[in-house]
Amino acid sequence: MSIQLPADRWILAAALLLVAAILAAGFAQRIRMPGLLLFLGLGMLISDEGLGLVSLSDPEIAQMVGTAALLLILYEGGLTTKPRDIRKAAAPGLTLATVAVVITAAVLGGATYLILNVDLLTALLIGAVVASTDAAAVFAMLRRAPLPRKMSALLEVESGANDPMAIMLTVGLIATWTSSPPAGEWATFAVTQLGGGLLIGALVGLAGSRLLLVTTLGPAGVYPVLALGIAGLSYGLAAAGGASGFLAVYVAGLIVGAKVPLHRRGIRTFHEGLANTAEVALFLMLGMLVFPSNLIDVALPGLAIAAVLILVARPLAVVCCLIWFKFTWRELTFVSWVGLRGAVPIFLATFPAVAGYPDGNLIFNIVFFVVLVSALVQGMSIRTAAKWLDLTEKADVWSPVAEELPIGDLNAELVQVRVTTQLPIEGKYLSEVMPPVGLITAINRGPRLLIPTPRTKLREGDLVIVAMPRRPDANKIVTAWAKGELDPK
Repeated sequence: MSIQLPADRWILAAALLLVAAILAAGFAQRIRMPGLLLFLGLGMLISDEGLGLVSLSDPEIAQMVGTAALLLILYEGGLTTKPRDIRKAAAPGLTLATVAVVITAAVLGGATYLILNVDLLTALLIGAVVASTDAAAVFAMLRRAPLPRKMSALLEVESGANDPMAIMLTVGLIATWTSSPPAGEWATFAVTQLGGGLLIGALVGLAGSRLLLVTTLGPAGVYPVLALGIAGLSYGLAAAGGASGFLAVYVAGLIVGAKVPLHRRGIRTFHEGLANTAEVALFLMLGMLVFPSNLIDVALPGLAIAAVLILVARPLAVVCCLIWFKFTWRELTFVSWVGLRGAVPIFLATFPAVAGYPDGNLIFNIVFFVVLVSALVQGMSIRTAAKWLDLTEKADVWSPVAEELPIGDLNAELVQVRVTTQLPIEGKYLSEVMPPVGLITAINRGPRLLIPTPRTKLREGDLVIVAMPRRPDANKIVTAWAKGELDPK
């Protein structure tokens, strides 16, 4: 006698796919290949023209699942973006996220019209769909590439904020096919999408941050779940008001990540796991949608369109937008090269098919091929390009720690410093380098946790935990101390 539930087989299949995808991601990292290539390949392998284990031919289902996955990825991107990076890269990043998307869509749309000899609307739709860089691909790349904060901040802001513009262009062009909206309606649509998304995301983020700070909910594990609910509220309220839910989610994540120090570590860890799972699921699902045999017919025009995107449209858009911000030629070259395309363009490519657009399948296949080329050519050469352009940099020496600790009720927080050979505190006794503000409470050295004394000598790799009064400049003070910019006690 046995019991079998209808979901048993699907749970087993999903678990096997998830384990296989994560192992593939680890292998891809060792050979410096973007994980999305292996995820997409695995999706194609198990779908209709592969092993035939799973069949997914409904783009509407893919669109719904893709929306949820993209929300998790964007929200996690907002949570992990530092406020100082936003201040540093807001103007150039938002210019890339808006003006550069329009320029890229226009240039690529014109080139596609000449290459494919299709309707102008179809060509412009392809340009709009692939005009934005992909948050999932860029955030994953930034976790691996040791870039200067100026560069990584710029790319984070751009990739997190440019999806709404691409979505707006795609939806607007599809609306042009079904009707003929006047220019005034386009302007109203743009202002509502962008302005409404910013406003609703900010309001929900501020309200949610306040709720997370003042509400005592019991177990530490419920705060990340509440933060997830805040993300859903920001998207749902924005979408209900005709604004960009994707932009609202990103903005809400920025505010929650900046204003909730007490629960920050748990919230970020939880959402990093969700975002990684969503990224894997999204790429697997999009791989299942494509029929590899259809890619053969679009290979040559797809290569031509990808070449125009990588070598003409993206560099032209970057130069037009960033030349006014005094970026060097090396920085302009690097930003032009790392305009990675990933899940978002493929996700947007399902919109015309769902709407019943006649060339919907052609658009999807062309976009899928362009994304594969972008991931293969650009994704695998990012580190090489950064080295050639001399734009590599050591990772930041600090990050905030905000576990569920009793000091939260005492208006205090913890800051951790990873000791490296570049820091002047390395090799010094604590009696020589005690911080002028705060107290070193513990040192994590490998598997051991040390209780510090004045005779404790700091070594490379030590994780130093500093207790600080909660103040806006706490991280700056500890960072300055670790870099030898402050006099010790």
